[in-house]
Amino acid sequence: MTTQAVERMRLDKWLWCARFFKSRSLATRFIEETGVRVSGATVSKPHFGVRPGDVLTFALGKQVRVVRVVGLPQRRGPASEARRQFEDLDDRLTPRE
Repeated sequence: MTTQAVERMRLDKWLWCARFFKSRSLATRFIEETGVRVSGATVSKPHFGVRPGDVLTFALGKQVRVVRVVGLPQRRGPASEARRQFEDLDDRLTPRE
């Protein structure tokens, strides 16, 4: 039986690369103090590994964000590149006015 390594990325690094936070330290502090739901489980450890397919739920400002991880970025690139790393599930559920 062969086991395949599932590629994962630290939660704090993914949130920073996807441009939800201006710095990785802000993402780390947010996770530790507030917590993020990853596929329904509350996570308060920044080193938790996320992988494509995971659904993240977190309160950012006055808005609750619900996003599905689509990719694991190699770097923190421009906003257009960062936007391709997740699918915003709120856009799909609520029509724009």
